[in-house]
Amino acid sequence: MSKNGVPPRLQQFYPVDERPSPDRQSPYQRLARQMQDVLGDGGVLKEVIREGEGPLVPENASVAVHYSGYLEYADRPFDTNCYMKFPRLMKLGKDVTLWGLEVGLLTMKKGEFSRFLFLPRYAYGRLGCPPLTPPSATVLFEVQLIDFLDSAEVDDFFSRTPDEQSEVPLPRLLKVVDTERGFGNRLFNQRHYEDAKDRYKQAVTLLKNREPVDEVQKRDIEALKLPFFLNLSLTLLRLEQPAKALAYGKKALEIDARNAKALFRCGQACFELGDYEKARHFLVMAQAEKPFDADINNQLKKIG
Repeated sequence: MSKNGVPPRLQQFYPVDERPSPDRQSPYQRLARQMQDVLGDGGVLKEVIREGEGPLVPENASVAVHYSGYLEYADRPFDTNCYMKFPRLMKLGKDVTLWGLEVGLLTMKKGEFSRFLFLPRYAYGRLGCPPLTPPSATVLFEVQLIDFLDSAEVDDFFSRTPDEQSEVPLPRLLKVVDTERGFGNRLFNQRHYEDAKDRYKQAVTLLKNREPVDEVQKRDIEALKLPFFLNLSLTLLRLEQPAKALAYGKKALEIDARNAKALFRCGQACFELGDYEKARHFLVMAQAEKPFDADINNQLKKIG
């Protein structure tokens, strides 16, 4: 605590040569004067520190955020996830349990960093949340929206029966598949490989279960499987399951026999399995497609 009882983090709102008293405004009261009233009742106030880009977070989205919650006159957060390099995705209406935070997130854009004040009814209520927050506490949250995925289509799709799912128009199914891929890619980047694998496999299953209406649609659906087979092959290599990685690499080659990534994945898998002759075969074919690819050339050097 700094002099006059005002933490360093709040000195920008409260002159350090003043001590709070009943006839003077507190730091949060001073801060509130420069904030936007989100709902019109003063319960959720917002100040944008850094603008984001793109559309607002939609209802039913899954969000990845860094946040820190502060009590007034406290310099350290009572709750934070900023120590996490890759915060987990939280589903609005399910995982985000603080009413004010959900309201605030729906006003944010990707990359935005904002500060919110929540009155007790939008935070922890009259009882508080012992031992973290006292009764009837106004709290400040600093929130950075890292990313979000609109999962409304996915939620609606999986709430249907299998028969109803089969009747969903193909464009809507493709939105679901694309969202599953987005979840999988995010999990992969966070090194949650098992979870990423499950997302990719679920997307492939959805595509397999769709009965094409004609040969053109059949070819289109098969082509849509290609990136998932490539992702599954790489994910299984990360999970040290080269035999399964090879199987998915070969599935990708059934769709596109000259796909450099598929050839490279098969070469990597064969190398891990100790089958260097087959590894060289796949890698030479991959090199023919992309002769200047450093990863392919380096893998070939390992074989000698």
